[in-house]
Amino acid sequence: MTALVMVLVGVVVVLVALVAVGLAAVMRVVRPLRSDPQGTAQPQVDPGFVAERDRQEQSLAALRDAADEASSVAEEARAKATTARTELAAAKAEANAARAEAKRVLAAAHTEADTILERAHRQAEQDAEQARVTARRTGEREIAMLTATTREQSADAERRQQRLDERERLLAEEAERLAERDRRISAAEAELIERETGLTTRENAIVELEDDRRRELERVSGLTAEVAKTELIDTIESQAKREAALLVRDIETDARNTADQRARHIVVDAIQRVASEQTAESVVSVLHLPTDEMKGRIIGREGRNIRAFESVTGVNLIIDDTPEAVLLSCFDPVRREIGRLTLEKLVLDGRIHPHRIEEVFDLAKHEVERLCLRAAEDALVEVGITDLHPELITLLGRLRYRTSYGQNVLKHLVETAHIAGIMASELRLDAPVIKRCAFLHDIGKALTHEVEGSHALIGADLARKYGEAEEVVHAIEAHHNEVPPQTIEAVLTQASDACSGGRPGARRESLEAYVKRLERIEEIAGGKQGVEKVFAMQAGREIRVMVKPDDVDDIAAAVLARDVAKQIEEELTYPGQIRVTVVRESRVTEIAR
Repeated sequence: MTALVMVLVGVVVVLVALVAVGLAAVMRVVRPLRSDPQGTAQPQVDPGFVAERDRQEQSLAALRDAADEASSVAEEARAKATTARTELAAAKAEANAARAEAKRVLAAAHTEADTILERAHRQAEQDAEQARVTARRTGEREIAMLTATTREQSADAERRQQRLDERERLLAEEAERLAERDRRISAAEAELIERETGLTTRENAIVELEDDRRRELERVSGLTAEVAKTELIDTIESQAKREAALLVRDIETDARNTADQRARHIVVDAIQRVASEQTAESVVSVLHLPTDEMKGRIIGREGRNIRAFESVTGVNLIIDDTPEAVLLSCFDPVRREIGRLTLEKLVLDGRIHPHRIEEVFDLAKHEVERLCLRAAEDALVEVGITDLHPELITLLGRLRYRTSYGQNVLKHLVETAHIAGIMASELRLDAPVIKRCAFLHDIGKALTHEVEGSHALIGADLARKYGEAEEVVHAIEAHHNEVPPQTIEAVLTQASDACSGGRPGARRESLEAYVKRLERIEEIAGGKQGVEKVFAMQAGREIRVMVKPDDVDDIAAAVLARDVAKQIEEELTYPGQIRVTVVRESRVTEIAR
C-alpha cells in the first residue's frame, strides 16, 4: 500500500512540473502583448504571428486541459491515498483485533490444555489406583494359593516325616528285639553247652548201667539182645501205624470242618482292617461357568476358539442349554482332566483365543503330570513299596483319573494291596511279595486306550519288561483267569481283588444296566432244560436255580450249574463274582389214616 502511494505522488509531481513549464512559456509570449496595451494599431497583422498565437493558445488550452487532468489525477491520487490510509488503518485495526483474538484463543487454549492435563492427571491417578487395587487383589489371590500350596506341602512333608519316624521307631524296636534275642541265644548256648557236658557224663553212666541191665535181662529171659530188639520193634511199629492212621483221620476231619471257617475268618478280618470309604471318587467332566455369556467367548468368532480347543486338547466340548455349565467328553481320562483344567484356567483368566489355549494347555499338561506322579508316590508310600521302576510309577499315576464301575483304580490297587498283605500275614506267607502282586495287578488299565488286549496280559507284559519277578508277572496275568493261576500269590491276588471290588459301596452302575443284567441272568438260567424257578439274590451276586427232581438228577444238577456259570461269564459284564446254586429237592408225602 505505501509503494502505491509513493508512485501516485511521483506522477502528480511530474504533472505539476509540466504544467509549470507550460505556463512559463505562455507568459513569455503574452508579456510583449501586455507591454503596449494601447499600442498603435498596426495597419496589418502578421499572419505568422497570428498563427503562432493560435498555436500558443492551443498549447495553452492543451496545458490547461493537462493541468485540469493533472489536478483530477492528483485528486484521485489524494482520494486513493486517503482510501489507502483508511484501509491501512482498517488493516492495522484488523491486525490488532487478530492479535487480540489470537491472544484470547491462546489463553483459552492454555486454559483448556491445563484442564485436559488436570483431567488426564486425575484419570491417570484413578487408573493407577485401579491397577494397584487389581495388583493387590491378584497378589492376595496368588499369596492365598501359595499359602494353601505351602500348607499342603507342609502337611504332606509332616505326614511323610511321621511315616519315617514311625519306621525308624519300628526299626529301632526291631533292632532291640534282635539284640535281646541274640543275648538270649548266647545265654541259651552257654546253658546248652553246660547241659551237654552233664548229659555226656550221664550218658556214659547210663550206657554202663544199660550194659549191665542188658546182660542181666539176657541171663533171666534166655533171649539175646538182637532177638528182643526185633520183637520190640515189630510191636512198636504196629502200634505206631495204628495211632498214625487214627491221627491222620482226625486231622483230615478237623481240617474239613475248620477250613471254610478259617478262610472266611481270614477274608472278613482283612476286609474289616482295611476300612476304606464306601464310595470311591469318580472323574468329573462337567465344568461350571460364572455366567452363560462365557459360552459365547468359549465358542469364539465363527467357532474358532472351540475348534482350536478340541484340536489342541483332543477333548470334545459339548455346549448345550444347560445353564452355566459345559460338558467335556473324551475316552482317555487323563486327556479329559487336562482339557477340564485347561478350560477352567481359561475361564478364570478371561483371555480365550487359539494362542492362549495352546499356552494354557501346556501348563495344564505339566500340572496333571505332576499331580499323577505325586499320587503314585503317595500310593507307594502308603503301601510300603520303594523299589519300583520309574516308568511303572508314571503309569500308576495315570490311574488316578481312571475308574472302574465308579471305583477309582489307584485307590482300588492300594486297597487290594492292604487286603492281600493282611491275608498273607494271617497265612504266614511273604507279605511284601503278595502286596506287590496285588498292587500291580491292574497296571495294564493305564494303557487299555492305547494297546489292544486284556489289561491283565498288558500289565504282565509291562511288569516283565521293567524287571519284575516272575511270581509277580504270573499273579498279574492270572488275576482274571486269562492264564490259570499256579501260585499262592496269584490265588491271593484274585481273592483280594474280589474283596475290594465286591464289597458293598465299592462300585456302582446305573439302575437300567443293573435291571437288565438281572433279567438276563434269570433268562440264562430259566432257559435250561428241567429248570422250574430261578431266583436272583444278594443284588445279583447269587443265583438259585430250582430244578425238577424227576427231570434232573444229581450229576445233571452239577452240569447245569457249570453251564449256567460259564454262559454268564461269556455273555455278561459284572463286578466281583456270581455264585450259581442249583437246588434239587425231592419230597414224598404219605397220609396215615
